[in-house]
Amino acid sequence: METHQVIMKQFLFLPLAVVFLAGCASKQIYSWGHYEELIYRDYAKPGAVSAEEQVAQLEADFQKAKSKNKPVPPGFHAQLGTLYFQLGKLDQARQEFETEKAQFPESAVFMDRLLATLNKPKS
Repeated sequence: METHQVIMKQFLFLPLAVVFLAGCASKQIYSWGHYEELIYRDYAKPGAVSAEEQVAQLEADFQKAKSKNKPVPPGFHAQLGTLYFQLGKLDQARQEFETEKAQFPESAVFMDRLLATLNKPKS
């Protein structure tokens, strides 16, 4: 093969690779909504956003994802359950932990521990 043919193939490969990778990156599996932003804000400045505000935003994001028939990311329901727990809404917390466990079986051990905490009688 001549040198100019090799160079030509290299120049054709690069744009094709860029287009292919851009196409792969543009398809999002999950509907993230404000989940990442809320997690970051909660850890960076605890208490800056109240649990009630976070629940309202996450619930709105969940409804939007549901309307678009897209799943929410791993940890979404666990975070929502934790917020419900902080608000003393134990039945809703339990439901969110069960949902997280069902949708992401790899979280089962952690969710089972959280559920066991909910089931412990108060002393």
